[in-house]
Amino acid sequence: MVFRMSQEIKLHGDVYFGNVKGKLPHGMGSYTWSDGTVYDGNWEDGKMCGRGRISWSSGTSYEGDFSGGYLHGFGTLTTPDGSVYKGSWRLNIQNGVGRKEYSNSDVYDGCWKDGVHEGSGKYAWGNGNTYIGNWKSGKMFGRGVMKWINGDLFDGSWLNGYRHGSGVYRFSDGSYYFGTWTKGLKDGQGTFYPAGSKCSSFRKKAHSQRFRDPERNVTRTYSEKITFSGFFRDSGRITSRRIPPDDDYALGDSTREFSTSERTEMFSRISDEGESEVDDDSTVAWEREYMQGVLMKERVKNHSGALSSKSKQSKRITNESKQKSCVDIFEGHKSYCLMLNLQLGIRYTVGKITPVPMREVRSSDFGERARIRMYFPRKGSQFTPPHYSVDFHWKDYCPMVFRNLREMFKLDAAEYMMSICGDDGLRELSSPGKSGSLFYLSHDDRFVIKTLRRSELKVLLKMLPSYYDHVKKYDNTLITKFFGLHEITLRGGKKVRFIVMGNMFKTELRIHRRYDLKGSYQGRFTCKDHIDEGTTLKDLDLAYEFHMDKTLREALFEQIQLDCSFLESQQIIDYSLLLGLHFRAPEHLKALLEAPDAEHGSSSSLEFDDGPKSGELSIPPTGLLLVTHEPSSVNTAPGPHIRGNTLRAFSVGDKEVDLLLPGTGRLRVQLGVNMPAQANRKVSQEVSGSTEVELFEVYDVVLYLGIIDILQDYNMRKKIEQACKSVRYDPISISVADPKFYSKRFINFLHKVFPVDP
Repeated sequence: MVFRMSQEIKLHGDVYFGNVKGKLPHGMGSYTWSDGTVYDGNWEDGKMCGRGRISWSSGTSYEGDFSGGYLHGFGTLTTPDGSVYKGSWRLNIQNGVGRKEYSNSDVYDGCWKDGVHEGSGKYAWGNGNTYIGNWKSGKMFGRGVMKWINGDLFDGSWLNGYRHGSGVYRFSDGSYYFGTWTKGLKDGQGTFYPAGSKCSSFRKKAHSQRFRDPERNVTRTYSEKITFSGFFRDSGRITSRRIPPDDDYALGDSTREFSTSERTEMFSRISDEGESEVDDDSTVAWEREYMQGVLMKERVKNHSGALSSKSKQSKRITNESKQKSCVDIFEGHKSYCLMLNLQLGIRYTVGKITPVPMREVRSSDFGERARIRMYFPRKGSQFTPPHYSVDFHWKDYCPMVFRNLREMFKLDAAEYMMSICGDDGLRELSSPGKSGSLFYLSHDDRFVIKTLRRSELKVLLKMLPSYYDHVKKYDNTLITKFFGLHEITLRGGKKVRFIVMGNMFKTELRIHRRYDLKGSYQGRFTCKDHIDEGTTLKDLDLAYEFHMDKTLREALFEQIQLDCSFLESQQIIDYSLLLGLHFRAPEHLKALLEAPDAEHGSSSSLEFDDGPKSGELSIPPTGLLLVTHEPSSVNTAPGPHIRGNTLRAFSVGDKEVDLLLPGTGRLRVQLGVNMPAQANRKVSQEVSGSTEVELFEVYDVVLYLGIIDILQDYNMRKKIEQACKSVRYDPISISVADPKFYSKRFINFLHKVFPVDP
């Protein structure tokens, strides 16, 4: 029964005055708690519901929609410090679109989720700095544009509030820097265009380019979840859990947050007078390479008018290629339709095999006859969807074997399909070797897809049972991880075969140098004019020795020996150790970031042949630390190239270890992944005339290693023998294509690269 008259009810010190239903507030009414909190508004069955206003004793107030006793709908929250949020709410938490004005004059307009910024939004700091772009968990994440009050602007990718990945930085004087960042610091190669340069085409590129990575922290994570819930206890008393008076609603002083970043950008600024006066017929640029914010290499690059004509020619060729058919495009290695076919086939077969109950593989699951075949007509069929590519036949080899391998490598089927078959598609790469194979990279860089020759397919199918047993037995194997083997037959009978592998260089740290090491010195070098950050260097290009923790080194060589023995048993030769290096910036160079005179003029030319180099040859302080493993402190989820146990280290008492990188993070150490070392490089310095003193440059590095190119067919040995006779390969190194000799030479070479500490 509802009483329409106003009544006063007292409950354990609380007072309610208004309409009731039985003994419960219902309709319009005012409730005052004993601590001074007051609510005026609509009630339904004893709970705040509809429009109303609540004021807490702390001075915080809310006016807007309620539902079931929660702030739910649209409303305005005002706190004692002057902060005001006006927008959507869900169960006491900001959720949806809203605007918040902070007490320090900062303003955020955009999307919220669970009380923090999530989605698209604009943040304007009280000092005039502005960010427009994507957010995640209260931090800048994804594509976004940051503009500072001094006129500087960054348009690029962000991760956890840091500039991280590809981007363009426009300085207030009109100069530009195109490059990559890692957690707020320039890291890797880029190009600097001084003010006045003719780089309008590059400006257009900056605004149209699809940035893929993410950068610099300007906000700290904050939580504004309001924790008052139900208003009735079992005793019948209405309760109110108020917003804690010490909750933090501000983002902090943005001037302090940006100080380090601005010093970094000033460090890269060209300060010589007259640099903006550039010839209108040319573009002057500087190719630069940074290591965690430290400028390590700089080279002047001039672009003449010939570049423009070359670009026009390239554009014309691109336009012509768009008019070709899919088959013609494939013949020209512009294989867009081939990529679509690959995605369709993988989506179909992975989706078909995933629901099948897991079981141990059988002998019948191996070989060419163990396969799934399907026809994909363009118009679609009972089993296949319509598509925009050409008609093709699809074949999936040994589906149960590769399904079990993916499970063994702890790859989720849905994530695997989304990575390769998602809307972002695949990226075609130029072949880094002489095989002529096509290479694709998944949009998230997790997987590499390579075309195979028929002979390589036969080798893999023959060795697959032994490969399966080997990777099952040895979790820490360094051998390439295979996830799928497929074949596409196009009109006319042309067959294209693919192998899907894990990308070893999908890492949390930037890879500054890559090496393909075979242990041979004949012709194993790279022309210096062709070297950039993505170049894979060779044996003669490696000028370092790497010194590691004793136990880590023993574990590494034990596994290398096991893997080489397996490859011997399969008669495999000519494989390589793929080595990736992440350099930690020496502390004595990092100090330059803090120095007031740390700017480099355009005339500097800090060249180095093979890795970071500085004018000072002193050994910097240690930048890497091994600490006892704490699973709660690191990500233990396996990746496409990560599998196996956390390694033990001699230096911490033979315990499992994590790698601590001061100022960066904490990583789990696994075999071939996140392995710390010191890189020593010999240099000579002339003293008193002709006398030379042998000195060393020492760098802290993180190593990533894997054994690749294991699918050479048996006929490759004959080709190598013939090449030896023509001195294309080192006859002593290759011998007569003996797998045992090859593995022995390979391991001996690696012992020189990773020597035992005295």
